[in-house]
Amino acid sequence: MNLNIPNALEKSAVFEQIAAALKQENFTVIKQDETRPWGGFFVINESQASAFAAKFFPHLGMDTIRITNKLSPKILVVAPNKRLSWQFHHRRAEIWKILSGIVGVKTSLTDEEGELQKLAPGTFIQMDKGERHRLIGLDSWGIVAEIWQHTDPENPSDEEDIVRLQDDFGR
Repeated sequence: MNLNIPNALEKSAVFEQIAAALKQENFTVIKQDETRPWGGFFVINESQASAFAAKFFPHLGMDTIRITNKLSPKILVVAPNKRLSWQFHHRRAEIWKILSGIVGVKTSLTDEEGELQKLAPGTFIQMDKGERHRLIGLDSWGIVAEIWQHTDPENPSDEEDIVRLQDDFGR
């Protein structure tokens, strides 16, 4: 997926470009949310998880990616100079690959934020269940492919499975 997102582009135009690129790759978007104060996301049909993983994480075998039988692919969009909450999850691990823009990522095994890592397109990072993490938009729009690895087959993760330790937007 070839994304070259200019910094000055308006949010709606960024989402239009990403939607067009996903359509060109034959991915089915089942939910698009551009209302988040930090940017937004695209949820891809879970039946396409294997194709999504092959496209964005070709260096990982499905045996490595799959913890349970459920995987949820997404595209995260983080605006310049915005950041997601400092958070963790009880029922999922996450794999990210930076697709466009240099983004900041902080991780830690404790509630104290770790050092800022600047990740360039092509970089891959994995967070275990319970690992604290934060995605940060730096000088440009950051586009990140994400797979949720559901860790509890009886109770898959959802948007409610976010424990926010700090949030710029009071959530």
